[in-house]
Amino acid sequence: MKRRQRLLLIIIAALLVSVAAAVIPRMSDEASAQSATNKPESASESKGLHTLFDSYFEEFLRLNPLFATSVGDHRFDDRLTIGPSDEYRSKMKALYTKYLNDIPRIDRNPFNQEDRLSCEVFKRSIESSLERLRFDDHLTPISQFEGLHILFPLLGSGRGGHPFKTVENYENFLGRIGGFQVWSENAIADMRKGMTVGIVQPRVLMEKALPQLESMIVADVKQSIFYQPVANIPAHFSPQVKVRLTEAYTEAITEQVIPTFQRLHNFIRTEYLPRARSTVGLSALPKGKEEYEYLVKFYTTTNLTSEEIFQIGLNEVRRIKGEMEGVKGQVGFKGDLKAFFEHLRTDPKFYPFTSDQEVLDAYRAIEARMQPRLPKLFNMVPKAKFEVRLTEKFRAATASHSYTGAAPDGSRPGIFHVPVVDAKKYSSYRMESVFLHEAIPGHHYQISLQQERKNLPKFRQHGGYGAYTEGWGLYAESLGKELGLYTDPYQYFGRLEAEMHRAIRLVVDVGIHAKGWSREQAIAYSLENNSISDARATSEVERYIALPGQALSYKIGELKIQELRRKADKALGSGLDIRAFHDEILRDGALPLDVLEMKVTKGSRTKDR
Repeated sequence: MKRRQRLLLIIIAALLVSVAAAVIPRMSDEASAQSATNKPESASESKGLHTLFDSYFEEFLRLNPLFATSVGDHRFDDRLTIGPSDEYRSKMKALYTKYLNDIPRIDRNPFNQEDRLSCEVFKRSIESSLERLRFDDHLTPISQFEGLHILFPLLGSGRGGHPFKTVENYENFLGRIGGFQVWSENAIADMRKGMTVGIVQPRVLMEKALPQLESMIVADVKQSIFYQPVANIPAHFSPQVKVRLTEAYTEAITEQVIPTFQRLHNFIRTEYLPRARSTVGLSALPKGKEEYEYLVKFYTTTNLTSEEIFQIGLNEVRRIKGEMEGVKGQVGFKGDLKAFFEHLRTDPKFYPFTSDQEVLDAYRAIEARMQPRLPKLFNMVPKAKFEVRLTEKFRAATASHSYTGAAPDGSRPGIFHVPVVDAKKYSSYRMESVFLHEAIPGHHYQISLQQERKNLPKFRQHGGYGAYTEGWGLYAESLGKELGLYTDPYQYFGRLEAEMHRAIRLVVDVGIHAKGWSREQAIAYSLENNSISDARATSEVERYIALPGQALSYKIGELKIQELRRKADKALGSGLDIRAFHDEILRDGALPLDVLEMKVTKGSRTKDR
């Protein structure tokens, strides 16, 4: 998801969890089956528990209609969330409190082990979400990396989660346009409130949000990204319907969409920017230090402190540098590692593309080359289809490579998004590691298999944990040689760079938000230890500024999965079936890291596939 593209943090927060140290022990398959056999009352008790889960998920979807759309539930496609607003936060708090109070009334003793696991994860998730509401991140709803001002154009283009296949689909989005106006007014109100209490975004982030907003303000309605569904209206619609929808969309774009983006742009340029802060770390804000330590635990699902993560990062940077030196010697480069980085940044042979299509074709060739070897590493293969697509040009300059999960109903494939601003400046030597992480067998396998496991409660089927999801994506990069990739030492160096990139994040993210590092200090550290360009280092550092703690999940998760593989290899030696190991990691969907470790080391698993 890496990379998994991340929607609104307030939605993700409701499905993620901060994890306590204790883990419910899991029984073996046989013990679990015996337990179910010996407790005839467990069926009714289990049904009651799942009714509770379903009831919660239903209420959650009603309050978060965009999330509902993303998981293939289209009952609320004419609505947007009412957040950010005090009303929305109050409703979410009431929802969490209601179900947290219901949990103690449930007798967990009769449950089978899977239900007990789900119950514990459910409780932790709600407790973590309630804790999140203690902080005031809703007062900073916009940056160049997140916010509905970025997501809404993607939805309105017809290339996002909102479908444009039926007349009702088109009419529903007109309702969402009205909802976007409400969201915009709420966002401005919250930002004004933040200005009064000293909770504002760094100026450097908001300066780069302005061009995003400005790109939505067009003189010709047909040039609007929101007009694309009209330009691609299905041929089977009647002429009368086509005329009616064209007129309705023309009016909505002219009178609602463009003026809304104009108001947001004007507010940020004239009111907000003069009050934006020069500091970049979360610790500079009221309760910022406390919030960052919460986010460290939230995103890593561990009890590691920011200082412990900082030290892990320093150690990993040192280790990976040693491997990089080895590759540099293998290719016969004369000069130090910094000179080798410059060589990779500037040698034309690493920039072979002349068109966007050539970039896409190169990724598709990687998929074709590794496909025959996948069965040697994986028993379980997702049913969901998969595509490689270009990231929309309006956001390509600030976007990372990312993955959007397939719609559960099969109406949309899993999509690997490739941001290409200028194909001639797109480097080739990192492509294999990027594909392994974002696409196959990274996020596409993990997310699709989780969604396709129908016996999971819906809050687990569609939930996520960054440390698990991104940890799996980074672990997937390490499988390149086993999949017939990394035969070119430069591609393997690209994999080391990707790993170094995630190790640097542990140092830089903590440096910015807990140690008072400046933006420039963080950029300098990134450039010193990796071959990325100044522009990319700047973009990455600004991402860490905008999303405190999120970047920690990758490396912490990957280290845990690598540790589990080493333990399995030590215990089983030649008896280790790597396919069975990967089954065990993926089988039960996203889990907190301590729960994952207990599950894998005990060798327990469910039998519903």
